[in-house]
Amino acid sequence: MKAQASPPPTRWDPVTQLFHWACAALVVALGALGLYMVDLTSQVAKIRLYALHKSLGITLLALVVLRLLWRWTRRPPVPLAGMSRRHQLAADGMHGLLYLLLLAMPLSGWLLNSSKGYPLQWFRWIDLPALSAKNESLSAIAKAFHEYGFWVLVVLVTGHALAALHHHMVLDDGALHRMLPWRRRGQLPRNPT
Repeated sequence: MKAQASPPPTRWDPVTQLFHWACAALVVALGALGLYMVDLTSQVAKIRLYALHKSLGITLLALVVLRLLWRWTRRPPVPLAGMSRRHQLAADGMHGLLYLLLLAMPLSGWLLNSSKGYPLQWFRWIDLPALSAKNESLSAIAKAFHEYGFWVLVVLVTGHALAALHHHMVLDDGALHRMLPWRRRGQLPRNPT
């Protein structure tokens, strides 16, 4: 007798939700810290905050890699009812760009650090290898990518958040609830079919 395949889930699993919200919190913290630390005049505070920024960035990189590995081993929730192919492609494209930048931003920061000739430690606990030898021209490229990439990431994250709010407040299709770790009893998305 052939075993029945289980139906696809209607929500993201708790581990995926944890990865999502942990990455979101880190992105906000890294952005705020990055904007704050560049204008500091106290060298001691600046060095400490740069070290924290680098450690949080490496943490984000590790979480994104783990999140992608986890994602590739899990079935995604069923597609939202009533979502057009065009909107699904736009959502998939947005997610792809977000993942790309969530990997590229920490890597560009690591490359910037390496090409400046600075050592890199993760929370003063683990020494990480340099991605390159000291190289001023490579450092300038990595710095430009890191700075401009941040603003591209701001635009993408803002668009992602606005799309989630649009799904929640206008379409009322349950998209946001699929990624929230809690759900009120009896709460089901409106099915527009």
